[in-house]
Amino acid sequence: MSNHPSQLDLFLEPLFPVRQAAVSIDIERFRSKLKRAMAKAIRECPHSREVIAARMAQYLGLPNLSKMTIDAYTAESKATHDISLVRFKAFVRATGAVWLWDFVVSEDGLIMLEGDEARLAEIARLQQEQRALAKDLKTLLSVPINIKRRGR
Repeated sequence: MSNHPSQLDLFLEPLFPVRQAAVSIDIERFRSKLKRAMAKAIRECPHSREVIAARMAQYLGLPNLSKMTIDAYTAESKATHDISLVRFKAFVRATGAVWLWDFVVSEDGLIMLEGDEARLAEIARLQQEQRALAKDLKTLLSVPINIKRRGR
């Protein structure tokens, strides 16, 4: 049985969930989750680790980058081998896993928008502002206006 498009599916996750920033930062937990997310990005990528490393090296302007470096970035046992932001950007480009950006900012109560999604958010913001202005105007119009001065 399929629902009518106008019916709300209670099990459907929102495309743009509302997030709250975590009260505290658990760096070890974040490090572990990031390494697992990066490993998932590699598994989902059509390129091998060697190709990912070569693409990263190209983006970074390096002569090469080893597959072992990629392995260290994703190995949970190597807690001291964190990826820098610049290398992370190259990793995202090399794997095509742009969803990693959203993953990284999600615990801060943020959400990443891509392309026209930002325009859609701006449209919604303006519509909300428009409704607030219409409400204010309706309130002002609900009280009679008495003009004291008449033409001279």
